[in-house]
Amino acid sequence: MRAGMLALAMGLLLPRFLPGLPAAWVLIVLGLLGLLCLLRQASRPLSWLCFGLLWACLQMQAALDERLASELDGRTFWLEGQVLGLPAVQDGVVRFELGDISSRHAGLPPRLRLAWYGGPQLRAGERWRLAARLKRPHGLVNPHSFDHEAWLLARHIGATGTVKIGERLQEAIGAGGWRDRLRARLLAVEAQGRQGAIAALVVGDSSGLSPTDWRVLQDTGTVHLMVISGQHVGLLAGLLYGLVALLARIGWWPRHLPWLPCACTAAFAGALGYGWLAGFEVPVQRACVMVAVVLLWRLRFRQLGVWLPLLIALDGVLLFDPLASLQPGFWLSFGAVALLALVFSGRLGAWRWWLTLPRAQWAMVVGLLPLMLALGLPISASGPLANLLAVPWVGLTVPVALLGTVLLPLPGIGEGLLLLAGWSLAWLFQSLELLADWQAAWIVESLPLWAWSLATVGALVLLLPAGVPFRALGALLLLPLLYPATPLPLAGKADVWVFDVGQGLSVLVRTRSHALLYDAGPRHGDFDTGERIVFPSLRRLGVERLDLLLISHADSDHAGGAVAMQRLLPPRRVFSGEPARLPAMLQAQSCENQSWQWDGVHFALWRWAQAADGNQSSCVLMIEAEGERLLLTGDIDARAEQALVQSDWPLAAHWLLLPHHGSNSSSSPAFLAAVRPQNALISRSRHNAFGHPHPAVVGRLRDVGVRLYDTAESGALKVELGAFRDARGLRAQRRFWREK
Repeated sequence: MRAGMLALAMGLLLPRFLPGLPAAWVLIVLGLLGLLCLLRQASRPLSWLCFGLLWACLQMQAALDERLASELDGRTFWLEGQVLGLPAVQDGVVRFELGDISSRHAGLPPRLRLAWYGGPQLRAGERWRLAARLKRPHGLVNPHSFDHEAWLLARHIGATGTVKIGERLQEAIGAGGWRDRLRARLLAVEAQGRQGAIAALVVGDSSGLSPTDWRVLQDTGTVHLMVISGQHVGLLAGLLYGLVALLARIGWWPRHLPWLPCACTAAFAGALGYGWLAGFEVPVQRACVMVAVVLLWRLRFRQLGVWLPLLIALDGVLLFDPLASLQPGFWLSFGAVALLALVFSGRLGAWRWWLTLPRAQWAMVVGLLPLMLALGLPISASGPLANLLAVPWVGLTVPVALLGTVLLPLPGIGEGLLLLAGWSLAWLFQSLELLADWQAAWIVESLPLWAWSLATVGALVLLLPAGVPFRALGALLLLPLLYPATPLPLAGKADVWVFDVGQGLSVLVRTRSHALLYDAGPRHGDFDTGERIVFPSLRRLGVERLDLLLISHADSDHAGGAVAMQRLLPPRRVFSGEPARLPAMLQAQSCENQSWQWDGVHFALWRWAQAADGNQSSCVLMIEAEGERLLLTGDIDARAEQALVQSDWPLAAHWLLLPHHGSNSSSSPAFLAAVRPQNALISRSRHNAFGHPHPAVVGRLRDVGVRLYDTAESGALKVELGAFRDARGLRAQRRFWREK
């Protein structure tokens, strides 16, 4: 049975790692092969592997087929639907999901994620008629970034969009409306300013947490504590089970009622109730399945051991929704349970209670390290201490918050308990802020497969029982994590990364021993691409310091992430075409015409002294490596281009970053004739409101045989300057869920 369950799990997980889903004829062959293998006992595990793979591929293809059709991409539709989940409001933008879609237009996805700028207050369960501009699921692709497209597919969201206008057709009904009213009630109580954290723990709504809160949680590796997950559901189930067991042990439980079935029933009912309160999102569904399997094992099937029930839970979750494997939380939750099973089962003697939590935390830190590296997640050096403090703290606060929520109808009692929970959370965040200041999250560079494999073996060896010989040698196998091999450019050459930051710009230029960042990406409300995209990408690429931060000009799409870069990776110098318009903390200097050399790579700066506005003031940077030249132009317009052409600056370049994202006010024929580029780079967002790049500019470039590389189509772009090779976009790394 174990072999069959393991084979089924492997089949269900395999599509997650495929570059593309198999063709229909391959799936038919898989089905036939599975049926044939059923005929012999020895080959039945292979049949389960085939059936698991077939089921997962069919479900994933069905989810892909629900996406908005390509011919409808970017169009505006009238549609009706019901608000799903709890809408989030930040900086005047209402973000929500819409389901039960109906429209005169055929082929619209059944589930949408929409943003309404300046929209009215929405409630879960309401029905609306909306005019929305819809887009196929699309996300930014960088060396280290959140995979937005995988997240959307895992939630079965077939399109995103922006609401233009809408009309409420029906007031909130059902459980969603009740949860929304409860959230509003929680956000209105007095809780020492921690109402948002209480709402996150009780109803699963994290929109009330501030960007500062999220930064502290990430820097201390405690994000999982403020997002309802398997840990919270399991905690409540364990408390209810333990309460019944305690009453039975001290003789306060009715003798005519068997305590074990009652304890399991209470625990499962509590898990389901908490899951319903949290909206039964996919992580909560997964947690409820795992709790059910554990309780069933405890009640009837302890003779099966630990690993078979875990495999059954894994198969149950994946059979219900194979797309769960696209989410990091799936791997972390099952990985954590497997590690606890490895650490706590099969040991001689019992650990003292005061050693249990530190040992469990040690197992999580060491055992999950290779998994977090494989998932590209940040790792906090203060995480072990922070979690050792925060896990029991939150564990004690959650029951108080839940009890306070249940008792809200009783005047004074519910509010008092929630005030106590607020005090607790306020003290917790103050403590975490101190730890975050001590050591923030860091990101390990990309590891070769051999180094990751050694680290995985080393982590598992360290977690073996203390009596195992040479267990300490596992620490030696972790050493590649401390000294990862970073491929650096050779002397005289440079690696150039044009990051995929949407409608903005950020370019990394790296030589053998120096790093320059040209622009830091945009900032939109609380979404800072400098913090969320540029900094993690730099760390993933092994950049530990910036020799120069060059902000071409002060417009927000180029300078929005500069403050975050100053805080997270302080540069030695900051230059800009508009230093006076930048925050004083940057201490920016004017980028006067100058040149220098790093590791055999030549750099030259130019700025139009007679510039009349911000775009014209952009710093222009020329980089030359082994005779291959790249020209970075900021947002200069045709007048600044003319001044540059008339200067004595040598303009001929193999690569040109199109001025102003390909706007028709730039890339004039005279300028293109002077530069004579062979390749052009475009940094912009898909379906941007400005129409960049302008068709006339694209036409001029193609008329002279210039090859175009576009971040909106190719993701982040890498140019190996000095190697005379084509640019490489990260979307070339195929994933079946990724928009081509």
